[in-house]
Amino acid sequence: MKPIIEVAARAGIDEEHLELYGKYKAKLNPSLTEERKHRPNGKLVLVTAVNPTPAGEGKTLTTIGLTQALQALDVNAVAALREPSLGPCFGMKGGATGGGKAQIVPAEDINLHFTGDLHAISSAHNLLSALIDNHIYQGNALRLDPKKVVWKRAVDMNDRGLRSIVTGLGAGNGLPQESGFLITSASEVMAVLCLSENAADLKKRLERMVVGYTFEGEAVTAAMLDAAEGMAILLKDAIKPNLVQTLDGTPVIVHGGPFANIAHGCSSVIGTKTALKLGDVVVTEAGFGAELGAEKFFDIKCRQASLRPDAAVLVVTAKALKYNGGVPAKELGEENTRALAAGMDNLKRHLRNLQAFGVPVLVAVNHFAADHESELRLIFDACRELGVAAELSDVWAEGAAGGAALARSLMRILEEKPSRYAPLYEASLSLKDKIKTIVTRLYGGSDVSYAPAASKALADFERRGFGELPVCMAKTPYSFSDRASLLGAPEGFTVSVSRVSLSAGAGFVVVETGNAMTMPGLPKVPAASRMRLETDGTIEGLL
Repeated sequence: MKPIIEVAARAGIDEEHLELYGKYKAKLNPSLTEERKHRPNGKLVLVTAVNPTPAGEGKTLTTIGLTQALQALDVNAVAALREPSLGPCFGMKGGATGGGKAQIVPAEDINLHFTGDLHAISSAHNLLSALIDNHIYQGNALRLDPKKVVWKRAVDMNDRGLRSIVTGLGAGNGLPQESGFLITSASEVMAVLCLSENAADLKKRLERMVVGYTFEGEAVTAAMLDAAEGMAILLKDAIKPNLVQTLDGTPVIVHGGPFANIAHGCSSVIGTKTALKLGDVVVTEAGFGAELGAEKFFDIKCRQASLRPDAAVLVVTAKALKYNGGVPAKELGEENTRALAAGMDNLKRHLRNLQAFGVPVLVAVNHFAADHESELRLIFDACRELGVAAELSDVWAEGAAGGAALARSLMRILEEKPSRYAPLYEASLSLKDKIKTIVTRLYGGSDVSYAPAASKALADFERRGFGELPVCMAKTPYSFSDRASLLGAPEGFTVSVSRVSLSAGAGFVVVETGNAMTMPGLPKVPAASRMRLETDGTIEGLL
């Protein structure tokens, strides 16, 4: 690793704009944004993927390797990524900093406590929770109905035992009431931080957050509880983006970490806009499959932040297509061109969906050592028939060299194919029409059904003036539908909306479908059980 001061200098950042967190990480001061405000933006490229599978698709890996490859071609490239959550790191997948020769470092620090951003977000969220309970306990001047408090607590860990809890038990401990925990990545505070333009915007968004309703049905906000200033104090450093590097010393901005199945799934607006003032090409990513993370990137983040994406890279693997063609996870290493051909519909629909946003698309075929040539040929033949450029990506094994063809193809697209980006739907559509547009045009469904309470809440949001907000779909990432078992490219299904909630500070309406959960649980064998802290302080099993 290079000292972060050297990485910053390579990106044209003077040391005066850095707040050092040791030798290899730093936060970027707002003074950098002010200094660079007149510099033209670089090109913005989104990396997304087909629906995730147990085999892993390598979206973050591809983002990192592509950025390394662009730098190797003398393109001034910067990556903009999300911060990992401790929940998934110790739960399902271990670290989230790439792998092989395409990594961001210091990987252990980034995967663990990093610069404390997620802890600050958890603390700010729980400060508001405490202020709500205290207000009710101290006389409840706002007449906040304890049964209509919609603000839960947050912790950055997978813990199914905290999904539903009762607080206030015991004499003098407040009013007993049902509550629960979200994982921090699902907190509206996380979304607010990631969508804020600056510290002043952050404070305004915090003030707008709705925490519950009075006995008369009027909304109660964080501002009415005098909570925003204290929360902003806790977030004063967390709002500053973090600078790290790839194994090649390429600059990477890592900031914010909302999940894409239950939140909007993109790194921060501040981090992205800072990167656009530093690099000629900025490579960013959105979580899970393109129908989740990419849709929210285009319809929420880009719409709110006035960003104009120039291209999208869709990551696919032979294993993912075979899985979507019906092959069990344990048999994905076996050659099966018939199943791969059947699973190709998943790739085709993602390509169609991305093109619906008006951006040119490049397919990155993430290469595994055990891939079969016959299967890879099928993927490239299909892309050729569809008129979409595709390149093999071998960045895990070869780093920048393994992404050279992908980088060259991307640069040709950026030079020759102008983006005609536009959101999928107009803000003027009703909330239900926005939901149906996503379900029918992107997912392939035919209709939407609503629980009575969800339907009533949507009408109430529109009555209160929130009808022009975009919708943030919360659903399983494993299928286009709201049922994880419907693989491939299902059609004609009905999506069931079980619950909706207002994120007035973030600026969207969350739409929960099927069994979407805001607090994940740990798997039968958590990643934490495979980790070891050695006597010399090194960590085994995290990466």
